[in-house]
Amino acid sequence: MTVEDFFGPQVPRTGGAGQGPTFALASAAYRDTPMEEIKKADNEWHQSTVNEGRKWAKIFRPNFGEAYSQAVIDRMLGVGRKPLIQSFGSEPQVVVEHCLAATRIRRQRDITLTGIMLLCGVLFLPGLLVWLLVFQLRAGMARTDNKRISGLGTGLLVAVAALAVIFLVRMPFAGVWGWYARGCIVAPMAGWFLAKRVCERTAKDLRERWDGLLSGGSIGAKVPEAVPTSPDQAAAEQLRQSLARLSAEQQSNSVFYAGPKGILGMGTRWGSWSLAEELTPVDPVKGVHEFRSWTVVRAIHEELTVLHRQRLKTGGFPEPQVRHWIVTHVGEGAKEVTRPEGTDVEAYQVKPRAVEDICNGKQFDGGDRHYLGVQWPHLYNGSLILTMMVTVTVLKETLRIEVTGHALGPVNGLFSSKPEAPTKEVAKTVRFWETRTIKLPLVTTDEVVRLAARATISWYPPLLKWLGGSIGLPEPFGLRHAWADQPWRHRFMADDALRTATPVLRAVHRAAFRVLKEHDVDLEKFSSRSSVLSGGVQEVSPRKADTYDA
Repeated sequence: MTVEDFFGPQVPRTGGAGQGPTFALASAAYRDTPMEEIKKADNEWHQSTVNEGRKWAKIFRPNFGEAYSQAVIDRMLGVGRKPLIQSFGSEPQVVVEHCLAATRIRRQRDITLTGIMLLCGVLFLPGLLVWLLVFQLRAGMARTDNKRISGLGTGLLVAVAALAVIFLVRMPFAGVWGWYARGCIVAPMAGWFLAKRVCERTAKDLRERWDGLLSGGSIGAKVPEAVPTSPDQAAAEQLRQSLARLSAEQQSNSVFYAGPKGILGMGTRWGSWSLAEELTPVDPVKGVHEFRSWTVVRAIHEELTVLHRQRLKTGGFPEPQVRHWIVTHVGEGAKEVTRPEGTDVEAYQVKPRAVEDICNGKQFDGGDRHYLGVQWPHLYNGSLILTMMVTVTVLKETLRIEVTGHALGPVNGLFSSKPEAPTKEVAKTVRFWETRTIKLPLVTTDEVVRLAARATISWYPPLLKWLGGSIGLPEPFGLRHAWADQPWRHRFMADDALRTATPVLRAVHRAAFRVLKEHDVDLEKFSSRSSVLSGGVQEVSPRKADTYDA
């Protein structure tokens, strides 16, 4: 484990192989679509929740990017947060950095909007309250399915505007109060005009970043507040440490098995092949030369690390990642996980000696288990994560070697959708039976009012979430698996997953037989059983291997 793995980078990272899911998840921080769209990304095992907030405060409702950024920052960097699930095939720190960068851009916009609200709104508070009430009623009416009621909202706005014009022309007050009353009508409207320009400039910037991430551009996340420049910057140092902790947890060798959900972060188990035979000595007099499970596992590890090497120059496997994993069982409906702690754990890593002890001693009854995994986390630009897990147990004189396949598919297509310019189809003036497409403003009138209203209390996010609502992330939370689809609908992904099983299984058996032969074990039964498995694995098909019909 390198220093960078533990402490994390001092500046945001960009680029690199297999960054498709990372940039897709990061792009959500810049989106301006409705918050409810997050429900479209839910899968069979993980569902997000949408907190509607107060029904009478629709004007404070966040959009997708605002709610997503705040939810991810709170969940992944919050003080006393729950443990996270590793995001294989992506870099969660980069996603969090983009959420911080998007929040920083919006905060700068909100500071400007707050100044405009103070000058053009608070100083003319009666007029501001009237205009906000009108837009609040209009926003509530617009969200109903009844077109007649939603049309009344626009009619209400037009009627109030007409009354404002009449009020200006025939002012019932004179002197200073008359001019103040005129200011209460005009100043909020002038403030809206200035606020619209600020909102349009920020919206254009956010959309360019959204599009740039999905187009493969190296859009960096600027987070200067995460790099302390002096010892007295406590907030910056705390943020830097939180990002370092996130990076360290991403490198943890501890994972969790959640029943039919499979291994969290690696996907469901779609196949399983077991080789279990009695350890019979070649020479009954000498017996079997004693060995332990770790001896077999170490040989398998060596064999799997060279899985990408072959004599035929016809392509083949990319170099895999081979690691020892400590697997903890959690319930299918568990809402949180607990990582191993104690003297055997350092920086979220179970120490090598403890891994060996678990491999040799924890093979029955409760407790954590050892698995040896060979993983390809960056296939299809990170959209497919293939993991083959190997576990070796010895009970009585029976050696059991089990190989299981896990697959996690691409991130839901919602996160890969690029921004579209708002348009509307209208009838042509002369050829009224034909339609034409016109461009709509990037920021609508209602959106300007919403952003200006939110800006006044943006300094206190809890109140903003209580009023407008928020997104609840699926638990146990990990950025990659929370919104992952199954890979079986993609023909090539499914084929690659199935093709992986045969060479991995044979490599595991080859390494195990070499150890057994060195320790004077009769290989006849093992060879026969291995031949049967080698034949059966050629007709492999994905199935729900963790669902038992008992």
